[in-house]
Amino acid sequence: MANIDVQGYLRRLGMEHPGKPTIEGLFALHRAHVEHVAYTSLQVHLGQRTTPDPYDSAARIIAGESGYCYHLNGAFGALLETLGYDVTMHRGRVWHAAPDRGGLGPISEEPNHLVLLVEAENTLYYCDAGLGDGLHEPLLCVPGETTQGPYTYKLERTRFENATSGWSFTHDPKANSFTGMVFEERIASLPDFFARHEWMETNPESAFVKNLDVYRRDATGVDHLRGCVLTRSDGTTQNTREITDSEEWFDALADVFGLRLPGIGDAVQERLWKRVWEHHVAWAAQQQG
Repeated sequence: MANIDVQGYLRRLGMEHPGKPTIEGLFALHRAHVEHVAYTSLQVHLGQRTTPDPYDSAARIIAGESGYCYHLNGAFGALLETLGYDVTMHRGRVWHAAPDRGGLGPISEEPNHLVLLVEAENTLYYCDAGLGDGLHEPLLCVPGETTQGPYTYKLERTRFENATSGWSFTHDPKANSFTGMVFEERIASLPDFFARHEWMETNPESAFVKNLDVYRRDATGVDHLRGCVLTRSDGTTQNTREITDSEEWFDALADVFGLRLPGIGDAVQERLWKRVWEHHVAWAAQQQG
C-alpha cells in the first residue's frame, strides 16, 4: 500500500494532528478539508490528465492542487484510514432534474460521484469533501434533516430499481445548485470509477469540460467561481461580480480558493486565461441573446 505524507496533508488543511479517531476529530478534519481544499475542474482546463487513485490525489493535494469528487473524497478517505478511521467507498450519482418515473436508480452505468462512509466511536457518518457547495460537516447515517450554516439537508433510506439498498441526499433548494445525490450501500472499489472518470475529464459533453468551476464551502456559505463570474452566497443573498482582468482572476484563485497553481509557468497561465475568457465571452453573448 502506498503511503501518505500525513503531516504534509494536515499542513494543507491548516491542522495539527487530531490524535486517535474520534467524532470530534472527524468533524474537524471534514470542516478543514472543505474550507482549505477547493472543489474544481481546473485540472481539466489546464490540460492535465489525472487518475482517481487516492494516493495520487493525496500527493497532488499536498502539493497545493485539488480536483473533483474522485480526487477529493478518494484522498480524504485515504487520509482518514491512515489516521485510524474505518472508511468505505460507495458509488453515487448526483442529479438535477427529477428522473422519469420518480426512480433514482439503479446506479449501474453512471456512478458520477464517490461517497465515503466513515465510522468513528462506533457511529457511522456520511462524509463528502467532494460535493462542491454541499456538506460542511459529516452527516449522521440516520434518516432526517440537518442544518449546517445556511443550508438544511435531508438524508433518507432508499431502494433502487434493482432492489439494492442505499441512501438519498437532498440538497437545500436555497443553494440553487444540484437537487440531490443517491448512493449505494454496497461497498465499491476503485475500478468502479475508472470509466466515468475518463469520460468526465475528456468527453465534450462533460460538465467539467464545458465549464471551469471552483467551489469552497465554509461555515457561513459558499464561494463559487464559474469561468469569470465570482459569487459569494450565504443562502439568503448572493454577491456576484464579473472578473475581466487576468491578474485579478488568478488572485481570486489564490486568495479565495487557495489555488496558487504550483509549477505552472507563465505561458500555461496565459493559455488558461485565454480559454476561460473566450468561454466567458461566448456565455455572456448567449445571455444577451
